[in-house]
Amino acid sequence: MGCLVSTPKDTGGNRRRPGSIGEVSVYVPGLRIPKPVDFSQSLSGHVSKTLVERLTAMRTRIVVMAGQEALTITRTRRKTTTQHGRSTLVDLHQALEDYLPVLLGLVSDGSQLQFKVQFIWVNQEDDAEETAMFNAWYEVLSVLHLMAVLSLSQANLLLLPRTSADFYQPKASEGYLDCAVRHVLPRLPSELRRNLPVDLAEGVLRALCLQALGQGVDIQLGMAIDSTKATLAVKRRLACEMVKYWQQAQDNLMNLPLSNGWGEKHRHFVKWKYVEAKAAAYYYHGLILDEGNTEKSHGMAVAALQAADEYFEESKTACEVFNAAHPLSRNPPLWGTMKYLSEKIPKDTSSKVRINRDLYSHEKNMGTAPTLPDFALALKPNEYQLPPVDPSNENVQLGHIGTNEVKRG
Repeated sequence: MGCLVSTPKDTGGNRRRPGSIGEVSVYVPGLRIPKPVDFSQSLSGHVSKTLVERLTAMRTRIVVMAGQEALTITRTRRKTTTQHGRSTLVDLHQALEDYLPVLLGLVSDGSQLQFKVQFIWVNQEDDAEETAMFNAWYEVLSVLHLMAVLSLSQANLLLLPRTSADFYQPKASEGYLDCAVRHVLPRLPSELRRNLPVDLAEGVLRALCLQALGQGVDIQLGMAIDSTKATLAVKRRLACEMVKYWQQAQDNLMNLPLSNGWGEKHRHFVKWKYVEAKAAAYYYHGLILDEGNTEKSHGMAVAALQAADEYFEESKTACEVFNAAHPLSRNPPLWGTMKYLSEKIPKDTSSKVRINRDLYSHEKNMGTAPTLPDFALALKPNEYQLPPVDPSNENVQLGHIGTNEVKRG
């Protein structure tokens, strides 16, 4: 049902990894880069010449643009624009959207054409430098992943101060990733799924989706902090939901071999944000417990606030580890939720501990942090559906086309 070839380790100049990626608010994986494909050799006699030429032109444009974008994808001071004044990142995303309906013609209605073309992509998080498969669903999966990465990059630019995002509203990255997991991965034979690069592993795709949702809740929490109408209960719920998103993201990465460059940095980012979210959740949980009128509730409040302070300090260490992992990065100026909490957590923890020590004996206040309340996750991925097959694919000639056996190159 397809042929797989993986090239182990780095062998030269295909993998493009910057030494530094600047300021990071949103984790953006390394850009997987497509390599050229000869559609005419693979599809000649099976589809119209016009369709072959169109597929070739569209994918060649993507190959060139992705190669140019690879080293600038995470730069925070982007100046790369087209002659029309738009970002090349935006144009690459549009080129992928235009290519996808035409590509889907190769897999529509179970067409055997899906096994005719060998698609090759350069990996970033996997040990294997590149992965090639004779399966068009692998190409669809890779395209969706690239579209999600471009959206994450655009979101990172939007969340950094002093940067311009070309007044372009990025598409929801979690929608592409959710679609990839639910509708594209199941189309691949189990053996090919096992041999996908870790960049496209189900756990990585799910983690990226959960990260996007977690950072979406972080923004909601920041808005609640700025709102005079938002109650402590609302803020606590958002913070606790944020913890669950990051915990699930971490769980999805737990058993994956993410030890190669971008992969290791990915794992460090999730750990940092998970610990940071716990600091926020315990802070608001502590404030609500402190509203009680009993010695027990006040003691639990102190324990929760002390836990928030400890997690906050741990998050700073985790952040340093993330930034020190290659490619190197640095923090943008604090803003939103963490700017507020970086001031409030140490101050309020110290104050509440002092007040409660004055009211009660020191021994009675000591204890383990109370369990965080468990809330259902409210934020869901935006729905994204694969586009309909482009009308130009009606010219496909479905002759007898045999399938290739699975083999390792």
